[in-house]
Amino acid sequence: MSANPQRIPRPPATAPAVVSRPPPAAPPDADAAPAGPWWRITPARVGFAVAALLIYLGFRLPLERVLSPERGIGYALGIIGGSAMLLLLVYPARKRLAWLRAIGSVKTWFQIHMVLGIAGPLLILYHSTFSLGATNSNAALFAMVIVSASGIVGRYFYSRIHSGLYGHRTTLTELQASAETLRAKVAGASFVPDLLIALDVAEKRLTERSRAPHRMLLRPLTVTVRMWIERYKLTRGAVAELRATAARSRVVAERHAHFERAVRRYIARRLQATRQVVEFEAYERLFSLWHVLHLPLFFILLIAGIVHVVAVHVY
Repeated sequence: MSANPQRIPRPPATAPAVVSRPPPAAPPDADAAPAGPWWRITPARVGFAVAALLIYLGFRLPLERVLSPERGIGYALGIIGGSAMLLLLVYPARKRLAWLRAIGSVKTWFQIHMVLGIAGPLLILYHSTFSLGATNSNAALFAMVIVSASGIVGRYFYSRIHSGLYGHRTTLTELQASAETLRAKVAGASFVPDLLIALDVAEKRLTERSRAPHRMLLRPLTVTVRMWIERYKLTRGAVAELRATAARSRVVAERHAHFERAVRRYIARRLQATRQVVEFEAYERLFSLWHVLHLPLFFILLIAGIVHVVAVHVY
């Protein structure tokens, strides 16, 4: 044996293999608690509740006795409400024009846009005392109601494809990764051997696509109904299979209640993740279509509002 240690030959230099990285957002754990109850209090829900209460009071109270659209507080409400509606244009301008950076962030103006989109129409409704008037004022009022309703619908679509108020856009890949994680969570479970096969079949049925445009638009509704049906069938079959296994195995029988809760939770979480994957594309298309329609509707409102203001002050 020589005095010099034997050198181990180095492997030839090759290009590093491309490693597929997981999505930046960590997929949810199948056993983790849900993000929060559907009834949890948020600023947006409080705002909508207050707006609904003010609309109800506006219809119920005799506002025409204390407010007048032509003078005093009623007139001032119209000016303030109209100015709030004009300020709605700042958000799309800030989003597209970099030189407006000094007036605030896009996130800030998005929040202001939503607040003004509720406050402005409310002020104008109180300005009109929740009653109809001349033709030009009625046209402006109905245009405002349509634009406000469009904004609420758009806010709902936005919430379905974004995380948080103005967080990063949730991607279809992230949702699919969540579904894959849930699928692998109980891959080794042997006490319900037919469950994984049945879940795969159910997921294929839920993810079947239709080329008809109207069916694509209705997918968020139809996939939810189908998900509940599949969940009921799968849960009933898995519980029956688990009980049959418990009758043959003492180990399973001792922890039957725990296994049943785990199976119910897994079925619910996995089908929920699949539903999110399926409805994501539909909501994204709906949001894109809404974007195309919302801005022209707002400009129609702007024209109707200008005609109303000119008609009131000139004639």
